[in-house]
Amino acid sequence: MRVLVTGHQGYLGTVMVPVLEAAGHTVTGLDIGYFADCLLGEFAGDPEGLAVDLREVTVEQLRGFDAVIHLAALSNDPLGALAPEITYDINHHASVRLARLAKEAGVRRFLYASTCSVYGAAGTELVTEDAPLRPITPYAQSKVRVEDDVAALADDDFTPVFLRNATAFGFSPRLRADIVLNNLVGYAVLTGEVKVLSDGTPWRPLVHARDIATAFATCLTAPAADLSCRAFNIGSEVNNLTVAEIAAAVVEAVPGSRLLITGESGADPRSYRVDFSSAREVLGFEAQWTVPAGAVELRTEYTARGLTAEAFFQRFTRLPHLQGLCDAGVLDARLRRISASASA
Repeated sequence: MRVLVTGHQGYLGTVMVPVLEAAGHTVTGLDIGYFADCLLGEFAGDPEGLAVDLREVTVEQLRGFDAVIHLAALSNDPLGALAPEITYDINHHASVRLARLAKEAGVRRFLYASTCSVYGAAGTELVTEDAPLRPITPYAQSKVRVEDDVAALADDDFTPVFLRNATAFGFSPRLRADIVLNNLVGYAVLTGEVKVLSDGTPWRPLVHARDIATAFATCLTAPAADLSCRAFNIGSEVNNLTVAEIAAAVVEAVPGSRLLITGESGADPRSYRVDFSSAREVLGFEAQWTVPAGAVELRTEYTARGLTAEAFFQRFTRLPHLQGLCDAGVLDARLRRISASASA
C-alpha cells in the first residue's frame, strides 16, 4: 500500500515510519520540518518526503496514495492556550482541508490521530468511544471538530478512521520532553528529582509510541466495513494511572531519584480513565508496553545518548523550540516558514 504520513519528522512519525515499512508499505512523508533537527543520538534517516506546510498541501501532491495517516498538528496544550487561533488554523481547518483534498485525489483511507483528551474532565469511570466529549483545551477542541467534519466526508470510496491515542510515552529519536512520562524521567535523570507540579490525583491513560504505530498499521489493512467513521481508543487499561502513580514508576526506574509532589499548580481538571476494549475486539489490537517498562527504556536511552539539560528543556520541548525558531527568523508569527535556509 502507498501511504502518505503527515508529520513524519515528528515524535510519533519518526517511530511510525519504520513500523509501516516493516509491514511492507511504501511510505512518503509530508512535513514542514519544525522538529526535523530535534534528534537525540543516531538516527537511520527519513523516507522520501514533501517539505510542505500542512496549510498549503495541493490535491496533486495527494494523488496516487492509497491511504493518508495524518499525524501533523500543534501537539501542545501550553502552545494552544498561548495561540489558540493558530492551533485551530493548523489542527482543525488545515486537517479538514487535507481530508477533503485526499478524497478528491482518490485516497481511499484516512487515518486521523485524535486524542483521549477529548474526554476532558470525565472523572474516574472508564469511558468508551460513546462517552460524552468534554474537551478542555484548544488542542482537544480542535480534535473534536476534525472528527465531526471529516466524518461527514465518508462514503463507499472514502474511509475515515479516528484513533484516539492515550498520552504517548517512550523513546523516539525525535524526542518530546513535554509529555508526562518522558518529562518525569528526564527530570529524574538530569536532576535526581521526580517533580510533580499538580497534586498528583488526576488520571491519565498512557500508550507507548510504538504501540500507537502498530495500531495505525493495523487500521491500514483492516476491513473498511469495520472502520469507517469509527473512533477507537488506543492504549491499555493497565496504563490508566494517576500522575502520582506515574511518578512512582519513574522513581522505581531511576535509582537514587526522589519524588517531589509540590501541588503548586493546583488540581488539574483534565482527568479521565479510558476503556480500550473496542480496539481489541474490532481490530485485534492490544498495546504491549507498560508505563514501568517505558520508564526504564527512557532512562536507558537518555543516559546512553547523553541527554543534556539544555536539549531537554529547549530543543525537545515544543513551546520554547518553536519560539526559538520565531526569534531566529525561521518562522513568522503564524508559524509559517520564512527562511528556507535556516534549519528547523
